[in-house]
Amino acid sequence: MNKPQSQEILAFLKANYKLDGDLSLIYGEFDLNYRLSRENGESFLVKIGPSDADLKLVQEQQELMEFLTSGHKELLVPKPIKSVEGKLVTLMSSRPVRILSWLDGKLWSTINPHPEKLREQLGRQAGKLDLALAEYSETPRSYNPKWDLTNALWVKSEMHHFEGKEAELLNHFMARFESQKASFEGLRKQWIHNDLNDNNILVSLIDDKPEINGIIDFGDLAYSQTIGELAVCAAYVMNEFPDPLAAILPLVKGYNSVLALQEQELKLLYDLIGMRLVISATVGCINAIQQPDNEYLQISQKAVWENLNRWASVHPRFAYYSFREACGLKAHPKSESFEQLAKNSRFSFKDVFPTTDFKSAQHLDLSVSSLWIGTQSEFNNLELFEFKIDQLQKENPDKIIAGGYQEPRPLYTDSAYDTVGNYGAQSRTVHLGVDFWLPAETPVHSLHKGEVVIAVNDQGNKEYGGLVVLKHLEDGLEFYTLYGHLIPETALVHKLGDVIEAGGCVGKLGAAHENGNWSPHLHYQFMLDILDYDNDFPGVCYAHQKEVWKDLCPDPNLFFKDEALKSKESQDKEELADKRRSVLGQGMSLSYSEPLHIVRGHGVYLMDNWGRKYIDTVNNVAHVGHEHPKVVKAAQKQMASLNTNTRYLHKNLVEFAEQLLATFPKELSVVHFVNSGSEANELAVRMAEAVSGSRHMLVSESGYHGNTRTCVDLSHYKFARKGGYTPPETTHVFPIPDKFRGNYSGKDAGPKYAEDLGRKIEVLQAQGVNPGGLLLEPILSCGGQIPLPDNYLPAVYNEVRAAGGVCISDEVQVGMGRLGDTFWGFEQYGVVPEIVTIGKPIGNGHPLGAVVCTREVAEAFNNGMEYFNTFGGNPVSAAVGKAVLEVISEEGLRQNATEVGNYLIAGLKDLSKQHPIIADIRGKGFFLGFELCDSHLKPLTAQAKYLADRMKYYGFLMSVDGPDNNVIKIKPPMVFSRDNAAELLHYLDKVFMEDKMKNYEA
Repeated sequence: MNKPQSQEILAFLKANYKLDGDLSLIYGEFDLNYRLSRENGESFLVKIGPSDADLKLVQEQQELMEFLTSGHKELLVPKPIKSVEGKLVTLMSSRPVRILSWLDGKLWSTINPHPEKLREQLGRQAGKLDLALAEYSETPRSYNPKWDLTNALWVKSEMHHFEGKEAELLNHFMARFESQKASFEGLRKQWIHNDLNDNNILVSLIDDKPEINGIIDFGDLAYSQTIGELAVCAAYVMNEFPDPLAAILPLVKGYNSVLALQEQELKLLYDLIGMRLVISATVGCINAIQQPDNEYLQISQKAVWENLNRWASVHPRFAYYSFREACGLKAHPKSESFEQLAKNSRFSFKDVFPTTDFKSAQHLDLSVSSLWIGTQSEFNNLELFEFKIDQLQKENPDKIIAGGYQEPRPLYTDSAYDTVGNYGAQSRTVHLGVDFWLPAETPVHSLHKGEVVIAVNDQGNKEYGGLVVLKHLEDGLEFYTLYGHLIPETALVHKLGDVIEAGGCVGKLGAAHENGNWSPHLHYQFMLDILDYDNDFPGVCYAHQKEVWKDLCPDPNLFFKDEALKSKESQDKEELADKRRSVLGQGMSLSYSEPLHIVRGHGVYLMDNWGRKYIDTVNNVAHVGHEHPKVVKAAQKQMASLNTNTRYLHKNLVEFAEQLLATFPKELSVVHFVNSGSEANELAVRMAEAVSGSRHMLVSESGYHGNTRTCVDLSHYKFARKGGYTPPETTHVFPIPDKFRGNYSGKDAGPKYAEDLGRKIEVLQAQGVNPGGLLLEPILSCGGQIPLPDNYLPAVYNEVRAAGGVCISDEVQVGMGRLGDTFWGFEQYGVVPEIVTIGKPIGNGHPLGAVVCTREVAEAFNNGMEYFNTFGGNPVSAAVGKAVLEVISEEGLRQNATEVGNYLIAGLKDLSKQHPIIADIRGKGFFLGFELCDSHLKPLTAQAKYLADRMKYYGFLMSVDGPDNNVIKIKPPMVFSRDNAAELLHYLDKVFMEDKMKNYEA
């Protein structure tokens, strides 16, 4: 029958429901769906079924909706609207018509992202719905049997459509499901929605936060196993997440908080999710054959196959343990039994190492926050590591060196420990056993009688060397022990199935060349399940899975009961934040709404207390990389020898000064050392006054020059913002020379801005004021990473000098080769200032700064008042500064800044073509910024903050700046690589695809 016309439908609605308004078509698979919008703002959903529709089924669906909305008002489901005759279903030319209340919101499939809290909330809503449906008393059946997991094995007859890997994948999940069909059929049953897919879930934004606002389309309702609801929903929630298990755990947690899941349901959930995906793949294939042009039916098939492949990579029992943990249970059901077994046992270290006499342990902290391990280059130096272990043993001759259980370690730097997860790049860092350091060839014995299930040479994996795993059975409890880093020959002497008695020898500790290239030690680990591994087993896990692994791999110290080996949890972040607030000034802010607990740095990375690595794109203090080993060593060596003031001769000071001055034009030939950029600018202003006789200074709008009183007085970025004040009359602010959103643009912007500054100087002189100098960054940092326009700086310098003033180039953030092709920012413009100030990068985090000036300025400043700085240029600081300069040269970091900076600029320009919110890209080398604006160049401050927060989620530290806080700045350590840049661009693109970054008022 032909599709009814809008006028016919409207006439029918007016006659039968007294409803009028405007109709808009909404796509549906079987029904004709319309939104009816009325003048009073009300909306309704109009569903018109086909003429051959099952009227009884349609009536039942309306009765169900009436049941849910009348007795369960907390449910977010549509309310059925009755006709003027009180009917839930009417007929229009033999077509069934239903009216439902309209629920506002966007489909789950159309929103991005799906944060953890939203997934948990969806679980709670699904649980509430099933609690209500459990009371529904309609005759049990399935509205659409092919989607009911109870009937899932119908897909077997359709397997001829598939071949190769696809067929293998489908058959894998079908075989698992079929083998457990009897258990599945014994689970509790009730009515379930049975189709909580991403097009049947509505989401609304409340205060910019997504909230579940409705569950729709009950056309696949089924009387089926309760757990099927969660399985169906999970099969869609995992869409586009690299780690599907982690993605659905909040869903499971939320559902269980409302409707407690049973043990057998948790055991079967993995396979039910897999089977739902198999049904989806099969139906999609059949639909493609029958309706090849129907894009709607094919829209989710790519996601289905991606989910199938990812889900197949998850171990079923690990999923089960993770489900238990999400439900607030011990991850392994035998965990408490194992703890009781250990509690009733008492062993000594001599039972494992009978040739030793150690009575207690000396804990060795190798955690990410440990100061013992030193820099990454130090803990990768095997000889140094062994020497330190030997020294520790000599200091504690009667104790066994041990430690490591649930310890987050930064030691695992091999790429084999890294994958991409839902939060971006992730590394396995949390240690699952205890390590015992003893000499090579020390015999290792078993505490329990056990059967050999693994005996291999694992050196190729760089994890264990000789590896033995024993299976034990005590008091009806099955568990395993792992012995890693053995001499391979002593491990391989065992055959699978061999039995080693309690107290029997398992092997001997291997030297570095035979144990996986580690210092001689035993990796000792207990497991309640070896997850079908047959030649290896993880000794380290991801931090976000640590609670599951904690139950799966219990603490070996449960048997030894040694105080020194008691597992120590990392300090709670909230507790640390509270303590900080109680002792530090509240003006000392933290980055991000959820602060990071950072305990270690290396190269471009900062690491938190659980070992998660963040790529630092904004910390220009760590100029040559966080904790660069050469810089660290220079400070350590000199600090151990001498650290005093500069009233004594010392070669470090002279050599550092010579190396630093060699980077400048010959006119700049004298240096004064200070402790910071703020001190440098403070001193520079004093020098300018000594030369010019005037304290009046010219500074840019949005400029920032330090935190001393003089510097704040000259920092418009500070005194003109919240908590600021009226600056002294000696501070003269000129407009920021921004050719993007400033007063002038185009090729003439530079001269025009320079003319404005010239006129300002003329006005001052007319008032009898001569400027003492100009304090200006070559690229304005806090102003929004703004390069000075062409032909601006030479003209401005001429104007200032003509008025008797001194030109100061603030290079605290821009200098030291950051721009790539020049060492100093002022060189980009073909000028030479009288004074240059340096801070931050010159010490790579060590408090060090400098003022470099012409000899004329230095002589004018030497007016009889001695300049003395207690710590400026001390031997340690000078050693650090020398090391930084040498690293820049030796590692070609200027060239790196040029090449990678150009790659970043090109990549950002490509992104701006797809995401017009990127309104401007500017800067050079590793001093870049991009500005977020709408089509009218209105700054998008909220979006910039959101971007920085979301990039932190994916493991990138970014920061917002500029007068309107809408500029993302990129000022990474100079070792930032092309690979780092490519990864940054990838995740920027990912975040720019999110709703917040697309849905703004243009």
